[in-house]
Amino acid sequence: MPEAPRPDGGAAAPSDVDVVTAGSRRKIPAHSSVLMSASPVLESILQRRLQRVKESGKPGRAVVRIRGVTDDVAAAFVRLLYAGRRDGEVVDEDVEKYAEQLLVLAHAYGVPWLKRWCQEAIGSRLTPGTVVDALQLADLCDAPQLHLRCMRLLAKEFRAVERTEAWRFLRDNDPWQELDILSRLHDADMRRRKWRRKSAEQKVYMELSGAMDSLHHICTDGCTEVGPVGQAPATTPCPSYATCRGLQLLIRHFSRCQTRTSCPRCQKMWQLLRLHAALCRLPEGHCNTPLCTQFKCKEEQKEAMPAPVAAKGGDGGDGRWGLLVKKVKAVRVMSSLAKRSPAVSTECVDEDQSFLRLETMCC
Repeated sequence: MPEAPRPDGGAAAPSDVDVVTAGSRRKIPAHSSVLMSASPVLESILQRRLQRVKESGKPGRAVVRIRGVTDDVAAAFVRLLYAGRRDGEVVDEDVEKYAEQLLVLAHAYGVPWLKRWCQEAIGSRLTPGTVVDALQLADLCDAPQLHLRCMRLLAKEFRAVERTEAWRFLRDNDPWQELDILSRLHDADMRRRKWRRKSAEQKVYMELSGAMDSLHHICTDGCTEVGPVGQAPATTPCPSYATCRGLQLLIRHFSRCQTRTSCPRCQKMWQLLRLHAALCRLPEGHCNTPLCTQFKCKEEQKEAMPAPVAAKGGDGGDGRWGLLVKKVKAVRVMSSLAKRSPAVSTECVDEDQSFLRLETMCC
C-alpha cells in the first residue's frame, strides 16, 4: 500500500487506520488523511473513530469495516482512493476487473470520480445478456450515465433481451420493474416519433419557404421558362434551379388548365399563391406575383366580417391555414437572421429533395 507523504516534505507518515474486510480476515493499513480527503462518508466515520481512540487514552488504530465485498475488491477500492482522480488517463485495471462491486462502494462512500469510471467500464461491455442486471444496478446506485446506456441498448436490442434468462427472471419475479422498463421504452419511442414528425414538418416549412423565394424570383426576375409580363425568360438557370424548375412547370400548367377548380395540380398552385399573399409585405400594386392583390383583399374582407359570419362563410380550415402561415413565417425569419449573422452556420436544404417534393405536388 502506498504511503502518504508528509506536508513538510519529510519522510512518509505511518499508517494510522486499518481497513477491515468482511469477516475480519484481512486488514489493509491506510492513512486517515488520504481516506478522509477522498470520501466524505469515510471522513465522517473516521472523525468519530479517531475521536474515540483519542478519548480512550490507549494506543490503538482506528478501524473502518467494508462489508459486502471480497478482500480483493476492498483492497482495490483502497488502492483507487490512494490513486485519486486522474483526468485523461486510462481507466485502472482494478476498475475493469471489479467494476460492478466498485460502483456500489463508490456510491455508498460518495466517490463521484470513481463512480464515473465504473459506469464507463460497465457501459463499454454491455450485452443483451447483461443489460437487465446492469440496469437494476444503475437504479440502485443512482448511476444516470449507465442507466442511459442500458436504456439505449434495450431500445435497440429488445428482441434479443427478451430471449435472455435475466429478462425471464425479471418478468417472473419483479413484474413492476418489467412494467417500468416497458413504459420507459414506450415513452422513448413516442418521443422519437414526435421528434421525427416535428423534423418532417420543419422540413416541409423550410421547403415552402424556399418555394416562396423561388416564386418571387420567377415573378420578379424571371427564370428559364417563365418570367414577368413583357420580359423574356432568362438564358441561364438560377442557383436554385431545381426548385424553380418544378414551380415553372406548375405555373405553366396553371395558366393553361381549363379545369382549375377540380385539378389537383392547380389546387397546389392556388395554395402556393395564397401562401405568398399571406407572407407578402410589398405595398399594393408593387408585387408581380399573380393574384397577390386579390388574395390580400379577400383576407382583409374576411377579417372585417363579424366572427360568426366569418366562421359560417369560411372553409373550416382557416385555423390550420393560419398556423401554417405562422410556421412558414417563423422559418423565414430565422433563416434571414442566420444569413445576416456570419457566426451562425446555415444548413443547406437538399435541392434534389425539394424538386422531388414539388414534382410530387405537381403530380
